[in-house]
Amino acid sequence: MPRHIKNAPFTGRHGNRLIVTNFTAPHRPAPPCRRTVTVALPDPMMVLCGVDPERRASRELEKQISQWMKEYNKAIKILLLGAGESGKTTIIKQMKILHINGFSKEDRQEKKQDIRNNILEGITTLTRQLDVLGVPLGVQGNQAAKSYVLAITPEDFTFPQAWREGGGRRSRRKEGGDILHSRRRTTDIQKIEFEVRVPKKYGGGTLNFWMFDVGGQRGERKKWIQVFDGIQAVLFLVSASCFDLVIREDEETNRLQESINIFKSVWHSRFLKDSGFIVFLNKQDILKEKVASGKCIGDHFPDYSSYTLEDKDGVTGEDQEYLKTRCFIREKFMAISKEVVRAVERKMTPGGPLLLSDEGPRTCYCHFTTATDTNNVRIVFEDVHNMIIKWNLEKIGVPVS
Repeated sequence: MPRHIKNAPFTGRHGNRLIVTNFTAPHRPAPPCRRTVTVALPDPMMVLCGVDPERRASRELEKQISQWMKEYNKAIKILLLGAGESGKTTIIKQMKILHINGFSKEDRQEKKQDIRNNILEGITTLTRQLDVLGVPLGVQGNQAAKSYVLAITPEDFTFPQAWREGGGRRSRRKEGGDILHSRRRTTDIQKIEFEVRVPKKYGGGTLNFWMFDVGGQRGERKKWIQVFDGIQAVLFLVSASCFDLVIREDEETNRLQESINIFKSVWHSRFLKDSGFIVFLNKQDILKEKVASGKCIGDHFPDYSSYTLEDKDGVTGEDQEYLKTRCFIREKFMAISKEVVRAVERKMTPGGPLLLSDEGPRTCYCHFTTATDTNNVRIVFEDVHNMIIKWNLEKIGVPVS
């Protein structure tokens, strides 16, 4: 648009060039002569960036967020839920092994301290139980070593020397095994991204999966709602072997009952009503050992005595009691998935308001797992991935069989 500037009767603009036109004075005898001066101006965006760098940074951030949202909307999001020490973080580690070429050098370095802490915690627990179990200290002078163990920190503890003592034995695990078995309380939200091949019958190609892990202790559950949005599937992990233990928080509540209560609250949450649910009854290896040692779930859940196996679950032999125990635990969770909630029972829970009774039926799937067994997790997750892919195809109207 033309504009007037001092000493120039007419100016014009073409792109980023300013054209200034002037005429000679009219009293001169010579015919009028037009002079044109072209002045290059900086690009408007450059002016903007020079004047307001914060706006440029803001636009860059908006662009990044926009790109992230595109990826977020395309990815299949899985949320790991469950009580503390149920194996959620171990599943995250297994996804690294199965889909991201295992643990990096940085991962291994980071886990060193966790492993040291776990070793000392185990030694300390055993040492404290020596008197309770009546186990002699053995070598004379070990009383001083006992006091040392109970007072030392992981940073100062000399692990090689402890292994050389007669009471200690080195347990070697295959590659990555120590990291899988290491434990550290989860106090934040973790996320892992990986790709999964889509079976040809579902269209082929690959899909991006985002898996979220949140802390399971009571104090961490208030963070759960932060990651409920857009979740396609919930993997609810249960420590099936903990039927005879109590939670750390109050040392009174049965751990398995705590898991049942948590599952009920998230299953009926209105925020997760459109999400698929899969229950992992985890730590089956420990459960089997406990049952074989003579421990009975009926001592903690009286209704076990009246529970009977269905024909489809029946197996004769020494595993009969273990099979009955794990199926009994499974039924506890499946019964919740079949509950009809009446309107008068609607109330606030940690997962939000309970659903009304007019909600349609939903399906919950259950798997028996050992999260530290990579082969077991691989087999189970092949089914889980296909199940989640099928759910998502059905949601967008693609018929699948």
